[in-house]
This record gives sequence, C-alpha cells and structure tokens, in this order.
Amino acid sequence: MKIAALQMNSQPDLQHNLDQAAALVADAAAQGAELIGLPENFAWLSEERLMAENVRAVGDAVRTALPAWAQKHGVYLLAGGYPLPAGGSSGKVFNRAELFAPDGGLVAAYNKMHLFDVIVSEEEKYLESAYVQAGEAEPVTARIEMRPGNTSLEKKHPSEKEKPAGLTLGLSVCYDLRFPELYRALVQRGADLLCVPAAFTKKTGAAHWHLLLRARAVENTAYVMAPAQAGLHGKKRETYGHAMIVNPWGEIIAEVTDGKPGVAIAEISPEFQADTRRRLPCLKHRRIS
Repeated sequence: MKIAALQMNSQPDLQHNLDQAAALVADAAAQGAELIGLPENFAWLSEERLMAENVRAVGDAVRTALPAWAQKHGVYLLAGGYPLPAGGSSGKVFNRAELFAPDGGLVAAYNKMHLFDVIVSEEEKYLESAYVQAGEAEPVTARIEMRPGNTSLEKKHPSEKEKPAGLTLGLSVCYDLRFPELYRALVQRGADLLCVPAAFTKKTGAAHWHLLLRARAVENTAYVMAPAQAGLHGKKRETYGHAMIVNPWGEIIAEVTDGKPGVAIAEISPEFQADTRRRLPCLKHRRIS
C-alpha cells in the first residue's frame, strides 16, 4: 500500500491554500497513493489568530473540498488539522483532523488534545490554548482497507489470510508528538500507522522533529506518516518542513527535504511490520501498562 505525506506552505489565503493542496493531492494520487495526509493548518496558516468569520469560511471550504477530492481520486484523505467552532461562549475552536474515505464519507475525527503553549524563545512565544479548546483525552483510531491485490500477506504469513487487508490509523496532531503515552495507547488499540500532521516551528523542528518521529516509530514498531508545513507563513511564522514517512525499524523511507511544497510517498508493508514485531517483540515485553 502506498501512502503519501504532503508538505505545504500555507498562507493566510484560503483559496491559495486549497489550490496548492488540490494539486499536491492529485500528484500523490497519480503516483498511486491510497492514503494521503495533509499537514496541520493546511487551509489557513499565519501568525495571527483566525477571526470567527474566517473560521466559518475555512470549515465550510474544507468540508466541501476534501470529500470531493477523496471521491475524485478514490483515496483516503487525512485533513491534518483545521479550525472548527468548539461551541459555547468561549469563541474557541477545535483543531480537528478528519479522515475521509474514497466515497467521500467521514471515517473519523480527532480534536487535538495537547495544546502548544510554549516559549520557543523570548521573541517566539505561542499560546494555542488562548483560542483552541483541547479535545477529549481519548485516543482515536480508524480502519482503512487496501485496494485488492495490494497486499502480500498470503506469501509470508498464511495465518493472516482470513484477515481483511487494511491498516488501522492512529490520529494525532503536531504537539501531540511529544507525549509518547498517546501513541502507546493508539497502538494498544490496534494502530499500525501513526499519523502526525504538523506545523512544527523551524527551531523546534530542527532540534527534535526527526528524533521524535523516529522514536515514536521504534518504540511502537509502527509506521509513522508526518505531513508538514514548511517555510514562511505570512511575515513572521516559520515552520521546519521535512514531511516524511518512517518505518517500524525507525528508518526514514520518504522525506521532502528541500523546504518546498512536495510529496513524500512510500510503499508500506504489513508483512515487514509483522516481521519486525516478531523479531523485536518489545510490545509484548512491557511490565508497566
């Protein structure tokens, strides 16, 4: 099964972002990807907080475009994170990731639970909780099916013949990456592929992005798909990029390295993951649950 992690340079310009995303999705689908992930804030990204009217416009546009793209290309499409009103009197939004099926239907939704309240430097500070409402502390997984003929489980694992060919996704967003207990909980719920759409800052990304993604893959013997934002967004906000896919051995098997919009695409193998977990059964050796 081929999966693709997209790298974008989103701006405070909804139509620009949708056009960029549509082109990248089409490119990934043309290369044979069955699951395509968009990064966090793919529909709108700037240093300024979105106003209420912009939130509604972004949400309406995403809910129209993403199902249509999924249907057009016959793919699963992960909307990595976009704002939706949280309700109530606070005026806050959820930072929501949604997975759409090839028929355009909504498969699963996850509201980012860990919020980025961080002092990167004295000049670069973030307080995501000022305008985003944290989601419930409940891991979200979703099952997707592979296209017929795209799995070779029968060749190496006869005992698996009766299982439907597919993957279980574990959903997360950006800053969640720093909380390993979330990913262990996702794997305990059956996740084979950990999804980490992100807009990592340039400074924190340079220090920790590769390290954390590879660690989450190794400690859970799981695939990791990490769509990313890259470059300047508006006048001040800058992100690290390096959208990538990591295998259960911790190897980076696809990466966008040039800081421009692009596609990281790779074939993932259930049998490689099963063999890795058989040879290195650390998930079975745990002493603390």
